[in-house]
Amino acid sequence: MPITELSIEDVIRKVGEIGIIPVVRAATVEEANRAVEAICAGGIPVVEITMTVPNAITVIRELVQRRGGEVLIGAGTVTNAEQAESCVRAGAQFLVSPGLSTSVLSVARVNNRLAIPGALTPTELMNAQELGARLIKIFPCGNLGGPKYLKSLKAPFPHAQLIPTGGVNAANAAEFMAAGAYALGVGADLVDAAALREGNLEKITSAAKELVQAVASARPTKAEKRAG
Repeated sequence: MPITELSIEDVIRKVGEIGIIPVVRAATVEEANRAVEAICAGGIPVVEITMTVPNAITVIRELVQRRGGEVLIGAGTVTNAEQAESCVRAGAQFLVSPGLSTSVLSVARVNNRLAIPGALTPTELMNAQELGARLIKIFPCGNLGGPKYLKSLKAPFPHAQLIPTGGVNAANAAEFMAAGAYALGVGADLVDAAALREGNLEKITSAAKELVQAVASARPTKAEKRAG
């Protein structure tokens, strides 16, 4: 099934299987396109294009047309209904917000799209769950203790599917996974702005490969799952 035809359940499953959502912030449309190419070359077939990218809607639309059959393309920093509607029309398969917006969740629900709201405190997490959020971004997780904070949140919310974002990198990816992360949101530590500006895409591809390996190493093997 082409990625553009995936259901919400399929998108949730795919995000979990990949375990990484690269957050792309770039200065130009060209830089954003190059970043996506480099990330995919590193083995991560999912990207989140933030609304802070110039002409972000155009970037999303072009990426969906060019790579929508093989790459899961989402929109990030979606903060209001108007943005959400534009992203959905452009073909975004999921919408990520830095905080909790009921209007973004409503637009996603009406259009049968996955919305991943942001939360930080237990109260915000509870509010997101009450509004039906299936995946919840914990942001900025690194500023409150990183993996230790995520583990603390998982204690009262063991079944919550959380995506820590902010301060996540290859060096601490295993710790975040061990703390109970469903997937990892990774921005500047993957999409290096200077490397992107200079056209050093190999640095981004190499960082993507390192992250893929870190996440894979942190997960139990099939044999370990059977034994458990």
